[in-house]
Amino acid sequence: MSHVLDDLVDLLSLEAIEENLFRGRSQDLGFRQLYGGQVLGQSLSAASQTVEEARHVHSLHGYFLRPGDATMPVVYSVDRVRDGGSFSTRRVTAIQKGQPIFTCSASFQYDEEGFAHQTQMPAVVGPENLPSEVELAQRMADRLPEAIRDKMLCAKPIEMRPVTAEDPFNPKPGEPVKYIWFRADGNLPDVPALHKYMLAYASDFGLLTTSLLPHGKSVWQKDMQVASLDHALWFHGNLRADEWLLYAMDSSWAGNARGFSRGNIFNQAGQLVASSCQEGLIRQRKDWA
Repeated sequence: MSHVLDDLVDLLSLEAIEENLFRGRSQDLGFRQLYGGQVLGQSLSAASQTVEEARHVHSLHGYFLRPGDATMPVVYSVDRVRDGGSFSTRRVTAIQKGQPIFTCSASFQYDEEGFAHQTQMPAVVGPENLPSEVELAQRMADRLPEAIRDKMLCAKPIEMRPVTAEDPFNPKPGEPVKYIWFRADGNLPDVPALHKYMLAYASDFGLLTTSLLPHGKSVWQKDMQVASLDHALWFHGNLRADEWLLYAMDSSWAGNARGFSRGNIFNQAGQLVASSCQEGLIRQRKDWA
């Protein structure tokens, strides 16, 4: 693994400080607040460590309650709500400065045979010859805010390759649809739960901003206030986060200063491995000048 990927694996591993109580350090990605995907991945890690290994996570539903501080660790308290014959339920609260910043419920299940169908993978160009987001950022380095320029241009643990790239400083209105290939930038251990933590971490990138596409707006514009309010994630089976995955996103609605986005995640064989939904604040600030 690259050192940045190794660092992310360590970030998602957590420290057990008491029964049902875990601590995770934070990473500063250059934003004003803690990246939501970190809290998603760490919450799933905390919940998974209280469930027997044979039960695999199949869903996670969470709410972002307060902005997190990227300079401080996060404490995760796990409530063992239920262990039934087939399913286990866990409730996780992420805490900073004595207050909850995120809460979620996660459900786990034994593998079981049953009916199966899935939606088809979109026909889009493969990742092989597409530039990465870091390469795209390098092309506009002179326009990146100086405070976060180094964060945008440095090596990333998750390599992301947009199928269609837009100019975030001069966006044009378009269809509320986005496709991004992504994978961990290196080989990960054969630990199924770790690959799901990684996917949870990556699932917050780009999802909410899909709802800005029809309006010709970008998170980089100074009059926009954009923040995740909730996040739901469903795992449809085991996956490998170190192999290319296609994140197919669309936004079916926006209104009342909120945007709603959905995502399907496919492996290169066309198997649907996960799905997501998110609603977030997309407020155009009237007081900005």
